[in-house]
Amino acid sequence: MAKRTILICTAIVLIVIGLLPILAMILQSVTIDGRLSFAIYKDVLASKSEWILLGHSFVLSILTTLLTTAIGMPLGILLAKTDLPFRRIFTVFFTIPLLLPPYIIAVSWFILLGRDGFLAQFLSRSAAEVTSNWLFGLPGCVLVLFSTFLPVVMLLTMTFLRTINPRLEEAGKTVSGWIGVLRTITIPMILPGVLLASILVFLLTLGEFGVPAFLRYNVFPVETFTQFSAFYDFGAATAFALPLAVITFLVLLLERIFIRKKTYEVKLASEGEGITVIHLGRGRKWFVLPVAVLCFFIVVVPILVLMFQSMSFDAYYQAISRSGDSLLRSFSYAAIGASVLTVLGFFCGYLIHNKAMPFWLSLDSLTIFLFALPSTVIGIGLILLWNRASTNFIYATPIIIIFGYIAQYTALTSRITASTLAQIPYSMEEASQVAGAGWLRRTTLITAPLAKRGLLAAWLVGYIFCLRDTGISMMVYPPGHDTFPVRIFTLMANGPADLIAALCIIMIIATLLPLGILAVAFKSKGFV
Repeated sequence: MAKRTILICTAIVLIVIGLLPILAMILQSVTIDGRLSFAIYKDVLASKSEWILLGHSFVLSILTTLLTTAIGMPLGILLAKTDLPFRRIFTVFFTIPLLLPPYIIAVSWFILLGRDGFLAQFLSRSAAEVTSNWLFGLPGCVLVLFSTFLPVVMLLTMTFLRTINPRLEEAGKTVSGWIGVLRTITIPMILPGVLLASILVFLLTLGEFGVPAFLRYNVFPVETFTQFSAFYDFGAATAFALPLAVITFLVLLLERIFIRKKTYEVKLASEGEGITVIHLGRGRKWFVLPVAVLCFFIVVVPILVLMFQSMSFDAYYQAISRSGDSLLRSFSYAAIGASVLTVLGFFCGYLIHNKAMPFWLSLDSLTIFLFALPSTVIGIGLILLWNRASTNFIYATPIIIIFGYIAQYTALTSRITASTLAQIPYSMEEASQVAGAGWLRRTTLITAPLAKRGLLAAWLVGYIFCLRDTGISMMVYPPGHDTFPVRIFTLMANGPADLIAALCIIMIIATLLPLGILAVAFKSKGFV
């Protein structure tokens, strides 16, 4: 009885927080004065500029996806399957941009390539104009989002490489070299995972708001936010948001039909098998050089630029004095959000992994759909649903921010939990059931302790994404409750460059330092 009640309550929470806002948004957009009307959508479809915006969104998403896939997959293979020097360090460095709000990388490149940037001091005025014009447009957006989402393809490639039975590759090596094995065995086997990563990059780029807004490249999410924040036009904002929701749904439907069955359960190879390592031999330096150059330009250079620009005590003093309160709020909101996401994700992942209720597949699809949905869409839905006198205790408090985190990021913690539970023998729970332990007791004393690594990973991932969140927080935060990424984004319009750079460096430290401390602490206690 407890099992059924808790799992049903989990589904209800996700439906109320995640699905109902989207339905409220759709209902609002097709009703005028209580009557059914599609006038808003007719205006949008009839407008040439809106089709141009949609084209911009597609071009940006496609180019970013192609570039991240073309480089991310071979990079993941190099870091996971070869004896490349410093591969663990490279993995950590390449992952850093994914942990930060994407616009921070854009700020760094602006300081470097802008009309009055660092390079402008060594270039002619016309050359500086060229670099600035290149940055403020499609190429600059692709560069920044490529840097941000490259780890998605790289890490998923590395993960799926660990699912391959090494005996298959060993058998292939008897008739071919490693190039032939990779081409005919390894890459075809991880291809569904790579395609899944590409789809995620496409959808995340499609919904990205901060980078195109900063680099002045008009796309649908930017127009959605403009209609809402500048004109407070819910109808127009919803009309701009809904096409993104439809596109997200259609892309995920294709993923469900053609890919999902091959990527649903990621079962890693046992420690006894491990990954078959490719020895690069004397050619290692020819592989490490391009990897090091890529890492330097897309990770190290942006951070060094920010550090150099912010090299002033006054800049950091002003940054802390003007944004210290929002930094503390971000820490607390991220910790609360990660804790709620871990608990909710555990029960959701348990339901999905064990197929414990008939609606497990629908719930899994809902969480993935909400994660892929642009944050501007979720934000508008939350406002339309909760901005009422009777629910002001939610809408006018930080609870609405936590609701946004739950709506968008539950897929992360539930998928991590489901993958973790796939590694735990079901016989462990069966043995305790035979001994007479109830479901809740089995879950708290057997399943959860055995899944502690996965739960820790889920909390850390939830914390990272809540801390870096900009889109949802920007849309729904109540007065006086803005988060640190939102404060930085709002100050970028008029703040001096050294102040903005200092804020960005503080954001980087605020993200990486607590994660390092937690990783060391949990490792010393045997959690990882």
